[in-house]
Amino acid sequence: MSEPRRVLAVASAGGHWIQLFRLRKAWDDCAVTYVTSDPGLREDVESDAQARNQRRPDFFAIVEANRWQKLRLVRSLLQLAVIIVRVRPHVVITTGAAPGYMAVRLAGLCDSRTVWVDSIANGEELSLSGRKAGRHVDLWLTQWEDLARSGGPHYRGSIL
Repeated sequence: MSEPRRVLAVASAGGHWIQLFRLRKAWDDCAVTYVTSDPGLREDVESDAQARNQRRPDFFAIVEANRWQKLRLVRSLLQLAVIIVRVRPHVVITTGAAPGYMAVRLAGLCDSRTVWVDSIANGEELSLSGRKAGRHVDLWLTQWEDLARSGGPHYRGSIL
């Protein structure tokens, strides 16, 4: 029997997390590790897995940071690097913000496949992190059909 695919699912707390968590059925047969900036979300992850008779996913909380908090960003980056080395994911998927951007950049250095799903909140233009991540990911998706371009991001529907 082969080892299950290792998926690292990364998102900031709030709307990014909600959208990422709504994708969870896509990796039911995988060994999943969730990473977010809110340690309180561990309980949601564990109770969802129990309710769906799924293996309890691994969970890590990293420091919350954004582009104006440089030292916190460095700390978050280091935490993500340790997680990625420890998990050795086959695939990293994110719905964004800073942790997602850093995760796909680090994962790209480790030959992991990467997926960016831009937030549905960005209907007029792509998010800053999405624009920056797009050229570094294997699959770049938008949830707004009018934001799709031939070179990416691609539209495959919305999560919400």
